[in-house]
Amino acid sequence: MNLTPPRRYWLTGASSGIGAQLAEEILKTGAHLAVSSRSVAPLKVLSQRYPGQVLVVAGDLTNSQRVREIGEQIAEDWGSLDTVILNAGTCEYVDAKQFDASIIEHVVRTNLLASSYCIEAALPLLRAGTAPHLVGVASSVTYLPLPRAEAYGASKAGMRYLFESLRIDLAPEGIEVTVVSPGFVDTPLTEKNDFPMPLSWPADKAAKHIFSKLKDRPLEIAFPALFMAALWPLSKMPGRIKLMIGKRMVRSNPPIKDLP
Repeated sequence: MNLTPPRRYWLTGASSGIGAQLAEEILKTGAHLAVSSRSVAPLKVLSQRYPGQVLVVAGDLTNSQRVREIGEQIAEDWGSLDTVILNAGTCEYVDAKQFDASIIEHVVRTNLLASSYCIEAALPLLRAGTAPHLVGVASSVTYLPLPRAEAYGASKAGMRYLFESLRIDLAPEGIEVTVVSPGFVDTPLTEKNDFPMPLSWPADKAAKHIFSKLKDRPLEIAFPALFMAALWPLSKMPGRIKLMIGKRMVRSNPPIKDLP
């Protein structure tokens, strides 16, 4: 008879896209899952489909006080966490001709600062957990500067550095850290993209891939392989080559110059 208690997860951004599909993969194993997002309704539906397995801890993760409350609620109900997957995020594009710093502020707050609030809440729970694992969803966009991705890329590059530094500092405590770097994935967030998304994966395929790899606790999960095989060499090219590539990717036509 197996008396091992079910593994306890906290997953953010769980209401749609990769997060919603990851929730399904986790719950199918019989694990217990705390789910966060701004949208409460999808989380309640999930809890009804998996009775006794789901703890709904909804809220705006850019609100540090709300995140502290979520941590306190998980501590009160469960006492510990074994795996934390910080997946919540947003993407907004920058128009350099009408540069708006508020876009940078919003995206960095949602992607990077909210992750730091969640880490603060999660670490005491992970320290009380079994074989603790901290997972952050960054992006392969951090390997190569892309047009209009100033806000998104900066926030995800910050996330990468945050998690990779934490990996070093948390290693003596036995808390392992994995960074996930997806390429293009078909989600509600990417539906608004007005440019080609080569080698794009559906969200369920991406979630299955991530979950299957997490058991090995790699330093990074980067996919799809063909996308990364093309992107990684480009990231090592000189800056002037990157600039040429970026210019070719811009969809809008250059300004019309006055004739001499």
